[in-house]
This record gives sequence, structure tokens and C-alpha cells, in this order.
Amino acid sequence: MLQQSETRLADFFTLSPDVVENLMITTLILVALTIVRFGLLAIVYRRSDNVMLHYTAKKYVSYSVAFIGLFLIGRLWIDGFHSFATFLGLLSAGIAISLKDIILDLAGWIYLGTRKPFELGDRIQIGDIQGDVIDKRILKFSVMEIGNWVDADQSTGRVVHIPNHQVFTRPIFNYTLGFHFIWNELVVRLTFESNWKKAKEILQKLAEKHASELTPEAARQIRETAKEYMIVTSVLTPTVYTDVRDFGIQLTIRYLTHPRRRRGSAQMIWEDVLLEFAKHPDITFAYPTTRFVQSSPTS
Repeated sequence: MLQQSETRLADFFTLSPDVVENLMITTLILVALTIVRFGLLAIVYRRSDNVMLHYTAKKYVSYSVAFIGLFLIGRLWIDGFHSFATFLGLLSAGIAISLKDIILDLAGWIYLGTRKPFELGDRIQIGDIQGDVIDKRILKFSVMEIGNWVDADQSTGRVVHIPNHQVFTRPIFNYTLGFHFIWNELVVRLTFESNWKKAKEILQKLAEKHASELTPEAARQIRETAKEYMIVTSVLTPTVYTDVRDFGIQLTIRYLTHPRRRRGSAQMIWEDVLLEFAKHPDITFAYPTTRFVQSSPTS
């Protein structure tokens, strides 16, 4: 009965019986592998509620099933060619002409899997795009965008899909690889008439209040990261720097914070700064002003 069906299909589509047989076997392989994939994932989903495990299982099962399918179907159809050399020649010509970008994306996927410049959940910047890595696939990876029109390192709500080959052509900045902290700076501008020494002491205390507890952990992480990267940092404690600008005295608070807490930490420090400076009338913020100076007329 199967042979009769093959003969009818061959006559209807004007194909050779061998080609029709291969098509039917290919369809059966695809159906069987699809059932196997859904069955394995259903077992994982039923036995665990771990979102990360679900994601990892879906990736590995999908890749494994795809590889097995390509192997079985490829072997089936290769036998239909007169020689394996002929098949390789045709395949190479097609790849060279039309699959250049796909090959580069595959090479990028291998690079991401072996060198691991970033992992899922890392906050990265590649070119002008910043975001948290939420997915990695054979041809692309995806990030949840931060920044852009949002005036902080917080999500915009957009998912950006980036071809894997861009890891070879664009610099990659990783906020969280190895050393899980970043330096943040807050600039406080005071008038020349302000008591800047008192203001600096206040800022130093506030910086230590909000950031000093991170110093021991940061030092430990640097020691660990230094085993792989040449990282040398001598000062990890919060610091206040003094500078003179045309508008007055500039005091800059420099402190460590978690990449995802930069805006929150800045808010807490600024609120304390405003409350403390309000208690001291000899400390005044500098802002754009215009001064008129009238000289006495000469006799």
C-alpha cells in the first residue's frame, strides 16, 4: 500500500519514486523528532518550576533534535547524489554565495559558547546598544534595552535582537563579568563663597554611609578576577574630589555600586545631601547666574 502511494505521488508530481520515498521518510523523521522534542520538554516542565532550567532544557533539546534531524535527513538525501564529492561541491558553492552572514553568525555563536564574553543575565553594551542579555541563539542574541530615552540605566521595555557576528566587529562592554560593581560619580557644584571644606566633609560621610559596605566584597572579587585578568585597583573606598570651575567649586563623589542600583544609590545620596546642606547657610549650590558690576565713575 505504501508502494502504491509512492507511485501515485510520483506520477502526480512527475518525480522519481526514489525522490518521493525520500520525501516521505523526511516527513516521518520531522514528525518523530517534533514529538520527541515536545515529550522531553513536557517532562522537564512537569518536574520543575525553575525558569532557568526550563530555558536551558529548551535550548539543549532543540539544538540536539535539530542536529539529529540534519544528520538523518542529510544522510538520506546524500545517497541520492552520484557521489559525495558532487554533493560537497554543490553545497560549498551555495554556502559561498548565499550563506555568508549565516556562517558568520554560527561562528559568533561558537565564540559566545566557548569564550563566554557574557552570559544570560549579564548587563552589556555592544556598540551603542546597552541592555541585559535575555536570550542566546544560533544566529542572534537578545537584550532588554536600557538607557536610550530613559535618563538612567533602567529598562526601556524594548527587546533588541543582535546578530551574533557583531561580536567580531563591535566592542563588548560587560558590566557584571568577574567584577560585579561599577564606579559611579555625582557632581556637586558650590559657589566660591561657600564653605567648601565643610561641604566636602559632609559628602565624604554620606558616601561612606551608602557605599562603604561594598568595599570588602569588591576587594574579594578583584582578587578572584585578577587570576584571569590584569586588574589592579588600589583605592576602593568612597572618595570626594575637589576641582575649580568657572561657576565655582566642584566636588565629585566617586563610589562603588551595583550596576542595576546606580540610579537608586544616586537618589539616596542626593536626598541626604539636600537635607544636610539645608542645615548649613554657609553652603550654597552654584547654578547659572548673571552678575552686574558697577564701577564708580572716575573724577
